[in-house]
Amino acid sequence: MSIQAVLAPVFVQVLLTFWLLIWTGRARFAAARAGAVRVGDIALGQRSWPAPVQQVSNAFANQFELPVLFYALTALALLTRKADLAFVVMAWIFVLTRIGHAAVYATTNTVMRRFQVFLAGALVLMAMWLVFAARILLAPAA
Repeated sequence: MSIQAVLAPVFVQVLLTFWLLIWTGRARFAAARAGAVRVGDIALGQRSWPAPVQQVSNAFANQFELPVLFYALTALALLTRKADLAFVVMAWIFVLTRIGHAAVYATTNTVMRRFQVFLAGALVLMAMWLVFAARILLAPAA
């Protein structure tokens, strides 16, 4: 696969992260401006934000959990030349589940739905790692 094809889902994942960062900042400033929270109540990172603001903030924070394993795997797959069509398809599925997870978390926050989307992404990422590990460990010695 081309480097562009392999990295395209990574770029979308990074875009999602920055988009959530901007959304979080805007929501926090709006809440502070509206008097929904006092600066002293959140100065040390306390979770005193109104629920909708905290939902977006949590969705942003979640982009530094499972996606870290995705980024590491993508770099390793590129380095070892093990990124093929199956890898790219699974990468896109993973990123789509991250978009879905963030959308649920930041809007309705239906916990069961959020968990289902999270679990789907986690299982895809786990499968990606298992396939990659098998390809590395079962490859003929160089």
